[in-house]
Amino acid sequence: MAQARRIVVKVGSSSLTTASGGLDADRVDALVDALATVRGRTYGPGEGGGDGDREIVLVSSGAIAAGLAPLGLARRPRDLARQQAAASVGQGLLVARYTASFARYGVRVGQVLLTTDDTSRRASYRNAYRTLDQLLGMGAVPVVNENDTVATDEIRFGDNDRLAALVAHLVRADLLVLLSDVDGLYDGDPSRPGTSRIAEVRGPADLDGVSIGSSGKAGVGTGGMVTKVEAARIAAEAGIPVVLTSASHAADALAGRDTGTYFHRTGRRSAGRLLWLAHASTPLGALTLDDGAVRAVVERRTSLLPAGIAAVEGEFAAGDPVELRDTEGRAVARGLVNFDAKEIPQLLGRSTRELARELGPAYEREVVHRDDLVILNP
Repeated sequence: MAQARRIVVKVGSSSLTTASGGLDADRVDALVDALATVRGRTYGPGEGGGDGDREIVLVSSGAIAAGLAPLGLARRPRDLARQQAAASVGQGLLVARYTASFARYGVRVGQVLLTTDDTSRRASYRNAYRTLDQLLGMGAVPVVNENDTVATDEIRFGDNDRLAALVAHLVRADLLVLLSDVDGLYDGDPSRPGTSRIAEVRGPADLDGVSIGSSGKAGVGTGGMVTKVEAARIAAEAGIPVVLTSASHAADALAGRDTGTYFHRTGRRSAGRLLWLAHASTPLGALTLDDGAVRAVVERRTSLLPAGIAAVEGEFAAGDPVELRDTEGRAVARGLVNFDAKEIPQLLGRSTRELARELGPAYEREVVHRDDLVILNP
């Protein structure tokens, strides 16, 4: 933790707002105090690769919660349209509050709003990385949130914990810190006597038999401990260690002191967009593969050719994510398809050479290229 140069910090709605909605200025300022302190701290030779300032990316919930009171809403609405209206009002208030609070330290902030569609496609993914990297290079603190004002149910991350894990991978972070209203992961309900904090998680086996709660205390967010543990798993498998603790212990976590739960990295960094494709995309259709194609895609990691496709379902366009299934209907992979759904039936079971002769050279290519494909059940 002390060696981390680039840190992604995620904070939940309950840590920034009151239960009735509206931003709590004191809570925001306390968080910014902790972030600004660690941001100004340098790391020395051998700590992160050389001398320099630490960088912070803040993934912040709170836009919808901040918009409740100004719109006269007593609680978080269930329908998407009113959630988007609340986010539209609240996002401006949230960023304005961060802008004012960081200004006390002479630090600029930059707003970055993302949807899954922005980050699963190759060009958009690269652009998102360039924007965030440039903001950090210019000394600003990116404030990232899901673009709730335009996201539909089909292109939502669903919770900012998962978004934070994916952003940590996107910006090649050295550490992810998840802040909530609970000071760590417990081996039971933390409100009951006899439970204890789990200080370290070295792998999934450490959580066998642990009952993980599903909701937070304040009732203004969408996440809970389940989403935080899942986010920690995603980041750890991508080679990024994670600290899970409460917002009130943010300074301790960022200083490397013993607090919360520390998730050790369990894997290595993978190709950029594939993590997003696996965890952030929603398939818009499915391709059923014959047994030979399943072996080729899963075991030999080849591209999917039309000759190996037995059936197609769904409505999708070229570039959309689709699920690849075996003959039993099990999802084995996910990928970005190169053809519209209406084009694929004429391709089924046929070689690319045959298709090129009959339909033209544009059809002498993969249905899903291996660079746009992620295996789900290796």
